Amino acid sequence: MSLMLEPSPEQIKSEEIYKQMGVTDEEFAMVEKILGRKPNYTEIGLFSVMWSEHCSYKNSKPVLRKFPTTGPQVLQGPGEGAGIVDIGDGQAVAFKIESHNHPSAIEPYQGAATGVGGIIRDVFSMGARPIAILNSLRFGELDNARTKYLFEEVVAGIAGYGNCIGIPTVGGEIAFDASYAGNPLVNAMCVGLINHEDIKKGQAHGVGNTVMYVGAKTGRDGIHGATFASEELTENSDENRPAVQVGDPFMEKLLLEACLELIHSDALVGIQDMGAAGLASSSAEMASKAGSGIEMNLDLVPQREVGMTAYEMMLSESQERMLIVVKKGREQEIKDLFHKYDLEAVAIGVVTDDKMLRLLHKGEVVANVPADALAEDAPVYHKPSAEPQYFRDFQAMENAVPAVENYGEALVSLLQQPTIASKEWVYDQYDYMVRTNTVVAPGSDAAVVRIRGTKKALAMTTDCNARYLYLDPETGGKIAVAEAARNIVCSGAEPLAITDNLNFGNPEKPEIFWQIEKAADGISEACLALNAPVIGGNVSLYNETNGTAIYPTPVIGMVGLIKDTKDITTQSFKASGDLIYVLGETKDEFGGSELQKLLEGSISGKSPVLDLEVEKSHQAAVLAAIRAGIVESAHDLAEGGLAVAAAESLFGPNSLGAKLDLKGNPVSALFSESQSRFLLSIKPENKEQFESLVPAALIGEVTNDNNLTISQGENILIKEQVEVLESAWRGAIPCLLK
Repeated sequence: MSLMLEPSPEQIKSEEIYKQMGVTDEEFAMVEKILGRKPNYTEIGLFSVMWSEHCSYKNSKPVLRKFPTTGPQVLQGPGEGAGIVDIGDGQAVAFKIESHNHPSAIEPYQGAATGVGGIIRDVFSMGARPIAILNSLRFGELDNARTKYLFEEVVAGIAGYGNCIGIPTVGGEIAFDASYAGNPLVNAMCVGLINHEDIKKGQAHGVGNTVMYVGAKTGRDGIHGATFASEELTENSDENRPAVQVGDPFMEKLLLEACLELIHSDALVGIQDMGAAGLASSSAEMASKAGSGIEMNLDLVPQREVGMTAYEMMLSESQERMLIVVKKGREQEIKDLFHKYDLEAVAIGVVTDDKMLRLLHKGEVVANVPADALAEDAPVYHKPSAEPQYFRDFQAMENAVPAVENYGEALVSLLQQPTIASKEWVYDQYDYMVRTNTVVAPGSDAAVVRIRGTKKALAMTTDCNARYLYLDPETGGKIAVAEAARNIVCSGAEPLAITDNLNFGNPEKPEIFWQIEKAADGISEACLALNAPVIGGNVSLYNETNGTAIYPTPVIGMVGLIKDTKDITTQSFKASGDLIYVLGETKDEFGGSELQKLLEGSISGKSPVLDLEVEKSHQAAVLAAIRAGIVESAHDLAEGGLAVAAAESLFGPNSLGAKLDLKGNPVSALFSESQSRFLLSIKPENKEQFESLVPAALIGEVTNDNNLTISQGENILIKEQVEVLESAWRGAIPCLLK
């Protein structure tokens, strides 16, 4: 039972209690002006969570406005639970990515699990059936017990929730770097299918209509979770464990099916997930987006703990809950529908015309606040920006080629780097075949999920090389989008749109805000060039531990359309005698590369350059060749360069080898991370047609000798047995976790 004695409005001000909630002096003065009086404890609680960065994007809105968000394929852009893109035949794909970084840092299993649960609700709140989950994860180096614990528990949390709810976890990416040691990143993405006529929005229209609460009961878990997500981590952050929610995937499965049945009822007016800031955000946002108000009687809210206060009920982030608005007089139908799934559906309020969020509790009005002030009209800040000295220092450096004594040993070492090494230890814990629609499982450039009853399939990926972004945020932002698109194209799909998760440090530091601005510029430019608008996403700032920021990590989640499943392409070489080509120019580019990190233990210099016109041209050529049916395998050249890509293309059950003959500086030819490059294989009989479509260079052929042999003329640079390379690659992460 709650023993909290709520302070009076006078105490809140005189004792500056609002500061403990993350509200500044200036913001408190704004609240007083809006209300025309001092706020009470519940009201300042509402403002504190709704004006947090996590809910309001108050520091990032000026940056987010840079993104292109429209296009002929976009049916729903940013502003709702998830974005939606047309895929033809009256069908659409809904997808979104969100972070659960801070909760995962202090309670990794539940933090990751509830991150998955929350993003699933965002998708089915739009009326879409979730068909796939992806993730993007960042951890410190796997050389200490704490990082290993975080890694193992986050993966277990993702697996535990996704496997139990029966949605396949089909792909993602994981990188390891010391900058994430204190502040791991856990970004979850969900993709869903929907028919155009079933699209729903989170809006509270219709004065007199009924506001209903559906799903699990409200407890005290997750209170002030949004505020916790909007501040830096410190050694005292473990005290915020109560701000981490607890998930129940079995309850969520029932809620998902009930809501997907609900969307076909004409009684439904609006629906929204109770995510960050729980009942506070869902009610305020639904009212604000509709230009209406909402009055709720909190005595009616289903509660799993006794003695809960209005403050606790409104700020709780208990999981598996939705807020819906239904037509007046149709409440019993909704109750009966949810009862079939053993779920509660309770009328707790009504839509009003006064644009206020009014809360009643125990016969009293405990909050009376303009809905717009909490949501659409939250303050927006234009933070100062300053180019950091380190960037100027890096830009002044020449592109140097590292010295490598033994190329074969270097390749083996690169394949053992956790960021490059096989992630089977991770995805073997995921049920990626549930629902039997997964065509390309984790481990290739992109995951592919077929659309039943059609020839179509969806390719999906998450990508971001944060090292490039640290060296040069604008170029790194372009590369993140381009590499995601490259992965989509390599699978035989045309990129449709992106959802982004902007993970950065403290925006109040000018050098960090400069990173945010520049990364957004790069992302925007690449999205325009590649016709992949931003249809939604998430901003996660204050990713710092004791004042030290993570690398800038704006993760790109991308979905592409495969028009015919015969075009599905994977990265593995297919048959002895096939010809191997490389498309794209290789330069002396090692800034932020895996080789530089391996040899020097740190990164410096310039990131690789990216010409978006070249990128667009290369992607179009590869996709045209795939659709012509003449590409056997396609793999983008990314971390570790051509040698790593060639090795990865040989791993698997085919027992093949490859002979390559490269030109130029051998270190660059093998390990440079120059952009806009593809490794492709074709049947010899398609040579003439392929070369007419793709301006690629023939560099070798697939063999049956189970060796990777890379030469320069008569000079053999690398000759390694594929099984030796594969063993190093597959065994690296399990070995580090021992």
